[in-house]
Amino acid sequence: MRIDLHAHSTASDGTDTPAELVRNAAAAGLDVVALTDHDTVRGYAEAVAATPPGLTLVTGAELSCRLDGIGLHMLAYLFDPEEPELARERELVRDDRTPRALAMIGKLQHLGVPVTWEQVSRIAGDGSVGRPHVATALVELGVVPDVSAAFTPEWLADGGRAYAEKHELDPFDAVRLVKAAGGVTVFAHPAAVKRGRCVPESAIAELAAAGLDGIEVDHMDHDTATRARLRGLADELGLLVTGSSDYHGSRKTCRLGEYTTDPEVYGEITRRATGAFPVMGTGGTVSA
Repeated sequence: MRIDLHAHSTASDGTDTPAELVRNAAAAGLDVVALTDHDTVRGYAEAVAATPPGLTLVTGAELSCRLDGIGLHMLAYLFDPEEPELARERELVRDDRTPRALAMIGKLQHLGVPVTWEQVSRIAGDGSVGRPHVATALVELGVVPDVSAAFTPEWLADGGRAYAEKHELDPFDAVRLVKAAGGVTVFAHPAAVKRGRCVPESAIAELAAAGLDGIEVDHMDHDTATRARLRGLADELGLLVTGSSDYHGSRKTCRLGEYTTDPEVYGEITRRATGAFPVMGTGGTVSA
């Protein structure tokens, strides 16, 4: 089985619609794909309806968190999307995205970059506006060569010249809320130093003690030595180890299935989840 547990659609900051995402996942030879848009479940219905036979869809989200001033992302799988407390927190994060984008645009304009809200809004389309949309605007303007180059201290990285804060969950609250909604939590790309500061391993240990289920080890932002270190940490803490592409369509260079999760780990995730179940595809066709 080929299992990719981290992918984004136009419901947040990917470039594939939810329907295109599941069709492309099947065409890429995946058996399982997770839809994990940022702080939203808005793409679920379209993805479920379009999932082709032979592909299983795992519903999820990537929750924006912050601990001691350091941003981090928590992957949440198979939770009840209607659970009110978690839904309320997702809404708070989403509602803060537009003011944050406007603040970043203002800072960029102050730095002499002629970016506008109209440009960023066009790029975001129906998705929840976020830093990748602002980064794409910088690419369009020729300020940076690609989206990744915008996530530096010079521009949009945490603490960068054009960075602006938004409402974010405490990760311990995120773990608690997802658990209460019947879901499973995995710390996304916990050592992606190129994105900015990372929380110390002691914090991962504390999260594990609080109920964190796993950490995403095999990821494009982790080099070989980092993966080995994280595997050792996961073994020490009794955490599941996942691998994922963090696919964003054409917005990033990673491909669906570039990194995958062991079937036994996937099975354990589904066994632990009580809020929702994986969806077997019945409704779509594989892209040519």
